[in-house]
Amino acid sequence: MTLRNGLDSLLRPEDSVLVLIDHQPFQLTNLNSHDPQMAVNNATALAKSAKVFNVPTILTSVIADRGGYIFPQITDVFPGQEIIDRTLINTWEDRKVVEAVKATGRKQLVIAGLWTEVCVAMPVIQALGEGWDVTVVTDASGGISVESHEVAIQRMIGAGANMMTWLAVAAEWQRDWARLDTAGPLTDVLKQHAAGSGIAYLWEQQLLNTPVPAAA
Repeated sequence: MTLRNGLDSLLRPEDSVLVLIDHQPFQLTNLNSHDPQMAVNNATALAKSAKVFNVPTILTSVIADRGGYIFPQITDVFPGQEIIDRTLINTWEDRKVVEAVKATGRKQLVIAGLWTEVCVAMPVIQALGEGWDVTVVTDASGGISVESHEVAIQRMIGAGANMMTWLAVAAEWQRDWARLDTAGPLTDVLKQHAAGSGIAYLWEQQLLNTPVPAAA
């Protein structure tokens, strides 16, 4: 396996394409590897980060008329965008999804979904075998148990996948706070979704804008 290291191995927004898989009510009801609220928050944060950096994002569900529609927190980020609904469990066997990814011309495939051990692992392992550079966003994904999530991660690492969390992905896309066109919008995502880090930022702004009391 080729080691993933060096500057060229880091994610670049101009080379990335995001695929969000099956963030649906049915899958969420048996999500036990993560707090469900956190899973929704993190997937939404990832979607918003992709929008900040103009990273093409493919939304896909499986049998939505029975499993439920993709969380509105995610679809609201991409109003009016087509959602590719599948019958295939393995997203990468769905020609429409693969064609949508290839149409972007991007080579760095970023994936998150429910559940990790099924709907994430299958397409990741297949795409890796076809030569794609694949990153899995672990905290925007989740499985039916801690064990199933962690075993799936180890399985995908063994196949050559890169593992990251949503905040790490966003930071890697930003890379330099001097990139002011994205620094402000990304900070808004952090304020909304990065919990303590977002609150700390707001506190910092409060302190910077608090006048120093005049000397008695």
